Amino acid sequence: MTSTEFTANRDNFCYRHPDRQSFVLCQRCLRTICPECQTQAPVGVICPECLKDQRKAESPAQRRARRQWRGSIAADARPLATYAIMAVTTVISVLQLFPGIGPAITLNMRFAGLYLLPEYSFEPWRMLTAMFVHGGIWHLLLNMLALWMIGRSLEPMLGRGRYLALYLIGGFGGSVAVACISPDIATVGASGAVFALMGALLVIGRHIGANITGIAVVLGLNLVVSFVFSGQIAWQAHVGGALVGALIGFIYARTQRREQRTVQILLLAAVVLVLVVLAAVVPRVVLGV
Repeated sequence: MTSTEFTANRDNFCYRHPDRQSFVLCQRCLRTICPECQTQAPVGVICPECLKDQRKAESPAQRRARRQWRGSIAADARPLATYAIMAVTTVISVLQLFPGIGPAITLNMRFAGLYLLPEYSFEPWRMLTAMFVHGGIWHLLLNMLALWMIGRSLEPMLGRGRYLALYLIGGFGGSVAVACISPDIATVGASGAVFALMGALLVIGRHIGANITGIAVVLGLNLVVSFVFSGQIAWQAHVGGALVGALIGFIYARTQRREQRTVQILLLAAVVLVLVVLAAVVPRVVLGV
């Protein structure tokens, strides 16, 4: 196509600003929209008219919840924290493929409950570093796809700080569940943190009056798959992450006002403290040490 033909095609320009070239379409009406006219939706972006129609269809509870959460939505709605987590995790997982350093990375970053035994070194940071190493390319791709799909909706709503806190505490909760239920197994992967995002999204979606059937079905199916393939999948991390994520989602839903920020931080600190105590006490009881 020549430049003349390109410029003559009005579909290549924003329908509201004919002088602005764009290649982004509204996910509802499929009209071309420029960055100024784009509003982030759960899937893709929508134009101002479709946004207006969507809000007209909201129930009173949904409108009230949207007004309450509006102050929490980041001014920059791009899910940069999600992209950063994906980038760091991918780089580490790619390094795992190199023969010289890959096995050492896996060995030193995975979470292995056996390190709680007296004859092993106590290395508690593994409960966090395990989130960034994976057992293969498909393990990595599935977790990063889920993270990308959920993070685009959840991060702009929570803001980057609270989103990162949810991801890290949820992943830590997944490792704690492994340590408490099966302290003699080694685990890798971001699944616990991803399940925490799903658990939080389920609770927050219920709070704002959204249709949570889809996320509930996805979460339920994933948990069923975790149990069916329990020999290859650490279902303990999935269950632990989902429960901790749901708890954090409840905290966020009940403390989203600005004047409640201190209470919110204290509650998150309490969750972390409880997880630390569980990680320090329960595995030793189970192992009899």
